[in-house]
Amino acid sequence: MNRYSLWKYALIVLALLFGVIYTVPNFFGESPAVQISSAKSTLKVEPAVAGRVDQILKQGNLGAESVAFDNGGSQPSVRARFATTDIQFKAKALLEKELNTDPTDPTYIVAFNLLPNTPQWLQSLHAFPMYLGLDLRGGVHFLMQVDVKAIVNKRLQGLQASVRGLLRDKNIRHSGINRVGDSIEISFRDADTRSKARAALGELQEMLLTDAGSGDDLKLVGTLRPEAIKQTQEDGVKQNISTLSKRVNELGVAEPLIQRQGADRIVVELPGVQDVSRAKDIIGRTATLEVRMVDESVVRGTEETSAIPFGSELFKVGKGAPVVLNKEPVLTGDYISNASASFDENHQPAVSIDLNGDGGRKMREATRDKVGKAMAIVLFEKGKGEVLTVATIRSELGSRFQITGMGSPEAASDLALLLRAGSLAAPMDIIEERTIGPQLGADNIKKGFDSVLYGFLAMAVFMVIYYQLFGFFSALALSVNVLLLVALLSTLQVTLTLPGIAAIALALGMAIDSNVLINERIREELRAGNSPQAAIAAGFDRAWATILDSNVTTLIAGLALLIFGSGAIRGFAVVHCLGILTSMFSAVFFSRGVVNLWYGRKKRLSSLAIGQIWKPQGEVLSTSGKASAKRDAKRDAK
Repeated sequence: MNRYSLWKYALIVLALLFGVIYTVPNFFGESPAVQISSAKSTLKVEPAVAGRVDQILKQGNLGAESVAFDNGGSQPSVRARFATTDIQFKAKALLEKELNTDPTDPTYIVAFNLLPNTPQWLQSLHAFPMYLGLDLRGGVHFLMQVDVKAIVNKRLQGLQASVRGLLRDKNIRHSGINRVGDSIEISFRDADTRSKARAALGELQEMLLTDAGSGDDLKLVGTLRPEAIKQTQEDGVKQNISTLSKRVNELGVAEPLIQRQGADRIVVELPGVQDVSRAKDIIGRTATLEVRMVDESVVRGTEETSAIPFGSELFKVGKGAPVVLNKEPVLTGDYISNASASFDENHQPAVSIDLNGDGGRKMREATRDKVGKAMAIVLFEKGKGEVLTVATIRSELGSRFQITGMGSPEAASDLALLLRAGSLAAPMDIIEERTIGPQLGADNIKKGFDSVLYGFLAMAVFMVIYYQLFGFFSALALSVNVLLLVALLSTLQVTLTLPGIAAIALALGMAIDSNVLINERIREELRAGNSPQAAIAAGFDRAWATILDSNVTTLIAGLALLIFGSGAIRGFAVVHCLGILTSMFSAVFFSRGVVNLWYGRKKRLSSLAIGQIWKPQGEVLSTSGKASAKRDAKRDAK
């Protein structure tokens, strides 16, 4: 009746093993380290850089505990771990000096970092400590407002230029094209011309056309379709998030949080960063892309020794450099609507680029008579240009073309990312800024840990006093609940914040409620005269339905917080939902397994250590669950 199958005990053992393995990394702490990443868009950190870093540190008598190449983040990097912060500071200064020959144009970024001390065998199992939020680790928090009106305005400007160019290409005369608010008005003198223009402008599927005016003042009013406006705003915010993710890497932040909040806001949290001015400079800087023609008057290979013609300039940094390019750009990155990695007709890696209407017209005009000539794409950042690629024009280019000769699919993916997210789609304003010091974070961790610990001990003591051995089983199940919850948070790499610690405390209270229900149900069965073994079976079985109902309704509330909440509310909801799942496993499945293991082997069980059981008439059953035989006989005689 009260015996588990072998596979159930095996499942409990596996759950405990999982809990121990993925909880232990949280107790190893962190070591000071430095992170070396690329400062240039066209330069990737290779594994060979790790050897160079190790050699530099040994020559400077700054022994590192480990130097490793990391390819798991947004960009490859090398991380060196040290024993003390003093060695960390000296190593950063030495590496910056040796790796960057030109301080004004650094090749590598050397940033402070912290690395977990988790043993390698645990890391090989992907067992890492939990991420800690700003309130626990300290750092910088920004809430940024994206100017979505500027995104739509830029799109309307491009649409207006596209309308003008399209009508000129179709040789359709008009009396003027004016921007009125969020609409574009095109004037005509006769209805026939307006009809031709409407047919020609049908290519612009994102624009909604309506007729207006009368007599000699006929107009065609074009507006962006609602779905096009929404998509434009969505793409703009996503591009800003993608750009910010790339830039934050320069700060050396191990676990940055960059996520959307609402329709037009972006939350940026940088744990461990205390230099607010530098964070602002990197996050808010601008980067632009330009497509330029190669100056054919300078022979390739002689750029650095030849005289640079007027109207051209020499670029020494990047792929294909040195190269002399015309100063006047063919078009800028504002005209690129999408870029993706693909393959050319020879199945070689390439990048497919989509331009908006005006960008396609500009590209056609620029390349029509320049087939066979070279064209370059340049990324300008902090006033300095870096050549991303130099390609040969094989045919007249339009709104969609390919950049070939990328060498590898990885290079094509990297270039596509740069073209999509090389610059911010719209300006952003910082509307909220918070800085939390590391000392405050340490205090928050201590207070949060103490609150959970003391709450756990208080509940455990109460349960043991009130329910005796069954109370001990409940306290044991409660500790397993904490173990599994921390293991899940570590495995999923959920960012733990103060609200998350509050959710852990709440999960403990809900878990102990389940055990109280089970223990009281067993008492009721004993009070009704059932045997101890039958009381155990009926108590667990009948309490399960109540426990399931209460946990499901609470889980629904937690999911609602997770779906509709944001920020700290979502952090609370994640821990809350996981706590419900672990509590149902520990309070019911694990708890019954322990009870079955202790009592199930006893064939003639006469008592249960579950505390005093009160009868309705005020009589007390013994703590073993048995009434006095004399008292029962006396009661029956009456």
